[in-house]
Amino acid sequence: MKKMFAVFKREYLQAVRKKMFIIMTFLMPVLMIALFVLPSLIAARGLGTKHVVVLDGTGQLKDAFAGPEKKDAPDTSLGKRGDLPQQMQTDYVDAGGKNVEQAAKPYLDQLGEKNGYDGVFVVPADALTSESAKLKYYSRSATDFMTRERLSSRTNRAVQQHRFAARGINAADVQKLMKDLDVDAVQLSKGGEQKKAGMANFLVGFIFIALLFIPSFIYGLEIMRGIIQEKTDRVVEVLVSSMSAKQLLVGKILGVAAVGLTQIGVWLTMIGLIATAGLSAFALAGENVLQILRPSVFIYFVIFFILGYLTYVCVYAIGGAVCNSEKEAQQLIMPITMTMMVPWFLMFPIITNPDSSLAVGFSLAPVYGPLTMFARTLVAEPPLWHIAVSILVSIGTVFAFFWVTAKIFRVGILSYGKRPTLPELWRWLKVA
Repeated sequence: MKKMFAVFKREYLQAVRKKMFIIMTFLMPVLMIALFVLPSLIAARGLGTKHVVVLDGTGQLKDAFAGPEKKDAPDTSLGKRGDLPQQMQTDYVDAGGKNVEQAAKPYLDQLGEKNGYDGVFVVPADALTSESAKLKYYSRSATDFMTRERLSSRTNRAVQQHRFAARGINAADVQKLMKDLDVDAVQLSKGGEQKKAGMANFLVGFIFIALLFIPSFIYGLEIMRGIIQEKTDRVVEVLVSSMSAKQLLVGKILGVAAVGLTQIGVWLTMIGLIATAGLSAFALAGENVLQILRPSVFIYFVIFFILGYLTYVCVYAIGGAVCNSEKEAQQLIMPITMTMMVPWFLMFPIITNPDSSLAVGFSLAPVYGPLTMFARTLVAEPPLWHIAVSILVSIGTVFAFFWVTAKIFRVGILSYGKRPTLPELWRWLKVA
């Protein structure tokens, strides 16, 4: 035990004393927030302004394009409808009584030219009377669906108003009748308590899941690199001469786990302080983040972080033990890592439907349980027996992985030269 603790202490102190560890501990939350926020801001600015000409074959839709565009975009803010992500300038051309396709040709020639048009939108002459009429949008880009949908929505609303007016219904009444209703998302707990749901809950959920998931792989790589370095420097031969391979392995894994928990503890504290400071802002936006930042979330986070970390890190320890270089180990670990990341790739359907058979199956499965079950506890209230089974399965998986890792580690750390094949690894398991 003393020898194992010595390895644990060495691994822990060696990591936390590094300047990079201290810097990244306080900088990582900022980088993660930037990762979520900056792409949206950059995308919004990068979209720029679209200059579109509208040729109206009916000659009656000028009011739809003369004024400012109505904000009919989906709700992307924290509870309120925000500004549209792309500005659009429309030039209206009355083509009533003309061949609208012929009238559009001069404008089509200007598509894509400097100071020209980005798109040409054509409304056929029979748009108000025919159910089979087709709107046309010409653009140089095959993926300019955002502008197309906005023009289509704007035109169809105007066409509907004219059709109602033609049947004697007042235009003001039409606007009232066609006004969209906002939807308040409400989460109903098993005890009957109603909680307001929203985009903030979704974003906070993803941030917590990333905090659970990413450090496990980062520190797994650290263990793999450390083992390979010690093999290369022949330090491992000195270490195993004074302790067992199992003591060395457990000391390393627990030492790096403590490093991860230290970093996570700092991050959770920072998140708590930021959330406390931002409660008033979230409240003004109609969001109650306290319903997702409840005490049970932090308890489950610690439990599933430890289980997930110990599950993933054993795989990296095996990679370091059986390989002789970091490049060789990465080639071995990459397909295994991609397989373990399956719940992350499926996180959107898991979060949006936490009680589906997909989410339940992954949360009760070995390896995938810690990440998926934590996601379910974050956004819903899964049955307690689901949580208990997931924890027990994860504990069993950790013990099985430790047993396999210890056997392979015992032989692998003193093996040099060619990387072992799967049959050779099987023989190591039997003889170790």
